[in-house]
Amino acid sequence: MAVGVLALQGSFNEHIAALKRLGVKGVEVRKPEQLQNVSSLIIPGGESTTMAKLAELHNLFPALREFVQMGKPVWGTCAGLIFLANKATGQKTGGQELIGGLDCTVHRNFFGSQIQSFETELPIPQIVAKEGGPSSFRAVFIRAPAILDVGPDVEVLADIHVSAIETINSNPSIQKEEDSAESGKKVIVAVKQGNLLATAFHPELTADTRWHSYFLKMAPESADGTSAIVSSSTTDQSSGGRPTIDFPIYH
Repeated sequence: MAVGVLALQGSFNEHIAALKRLGVKGVEVRKPEQLQNVSSLIIPGGESTTMAKLAELHNLFPALREFVQMGKPVWGTCAGLIFLANKATGQKTGGQELIGGLDCTVHRNFFGSQIQSFETELPIPQIVAKEGGPSSFRAVFIRAPAILDVGPDVEVLADIHVSAIETINSNPSIQKEEDSAESGKKVIVAVKQGNLLATAFHPELTADTRWHSYFLKMAPESADGTSAIVSSSTTDQSSGGRPTIDFPIYH
């Protein structure tokens, strides 16, 4: 079965292109019944309030929650991370509806506004252990959220020293974190809990497909014991080879 990509708004085309580079079919999901035809789901980055309103309009929230509760793999990037969180702070007046399931608290727009977006080399030891390749990942943060705390069953895959990002030090939320002795000047930006994966950044905007490959391997095994989704990457990450690119993305 194909991988679904929630296609209400945001970077769903970029995720579908990344899946294609791995030899996997990604399909756009806009209606509840379309979830029946996919084995896993990616919730892309975008404008979380707009996405929530569109999801409510199409009556998607009950079906999305059921999909998560069934144990099918779901990956939320940026706005998708906010959707999966059990609790979100820093929201607009009135808040927004969440899917939930991920035992964490997310701060919306933690790193500041659009002009405070940034890129950084992010250490990813757990991903390297599974996927190989360089020890860090070029993470693209666009008006990004951050995870402030996690429950005991949540595995932290990546965190970031907020004081190291010079372009965002003027944000009051970050300054508050830096002044806190408990924060250690770090916030969490990637986690995994059971069937749920979440990243505050945008792997789909880079040529590095290791996060997508990692997610595909979260799919349940089929009856014959083989992986339900087989990755056939055109990129040799270990040797530094370059993939065949058919979509404008960052290198």
